[in-house]
Amino acid sequence: MKLYLRYFSIHVRSLMEYKASFFMTVAGQILMSFTGYFTIWFMMARYRVVQGFDFSEVSLCYAVVLMAFSLTECFFRGFDTFPSVLANGEFDRIMVRPRGLIFQVLAQRVELTRIGRLIQALFVFAWAVPASDIVWTWNRVLTLLLMIGGGVAVFSGLFIIYASLCFFTVEGLEFMNIFTDGGREFGRYPYSIYGDGVLRLLTFVIPLALFQYYPLLYLTGRAESVYYMLTPLIGCLFLIPCLLFWRFGVRHFKSTGS
Repeated sequence: MKLYLRYFSIHVRSLMEYKASFFMTVAGQILMSFTGYFTIWFMMARYRVVQGFDFSEVSLCYAVVLMAFSLTECFFRGFDTFPSVLANGEFDRIMVRPRGLIFQVLAQRVELTRIGRLIQALFVFAWAVPASDIVWTWNRVLTLLLMIGGGVAVFSGLFIIYASLCFFTVEGLEFMNIFTDGGREFGRYPYSIYGDGVLRLLTFVIPLALFQYYPLLYLTGRAESVYYMLTPLIGCLFLIPCLLFWRFGVRHFKSTGS
């Protein structure tokens, strides 16, 4: 952790060399995110509810997904840019250093400009939490924290899969954006609105619904079982096959020779 914090401080100092650029980029991220949120506002102003979920509940759902994705982009961006690491021979140097491979990939890229989306998610939280009819007992507060933590785990697992596929391809496979950026965009609403087939896919294959839809049912009182509260922890298990796939890819890595 101490070494990671040193890497982190290096990234911060590097960004602060161009303060105006950093703050303008953050502001741009906030404005772009709010335009997406306005589409929800306009639709909910017209239809009032979506499958029984009102605007405050949809906003809460949206904020959870956006916060989880933003945190993942901030600290797991190294896996998203991994194709260039392989192509330029940097991974060869990473492998001979006396530190874990995952740690080095994580530490080499911290995308702090993504905090713009995180700030926007906090604004939505600040409105949605008191506006909803949810009685915020300790177990519901814990559920909300588990949703965010589980979302970070699932999205980071998808980034790891994306990086691992690069060991077997020339370039990164952009279809993974269906589950990363697509998961964020579709996560503006409860995943159940897209149909039973999509919900099963996002439950048993790509477990996005485990940190978004099912605990949301518990938060809003639509489900009383404590298992709905704990589904984000089940979603965290998704990291296990992702890390195993990463190790499989590393074993099949062939040096660029550079």
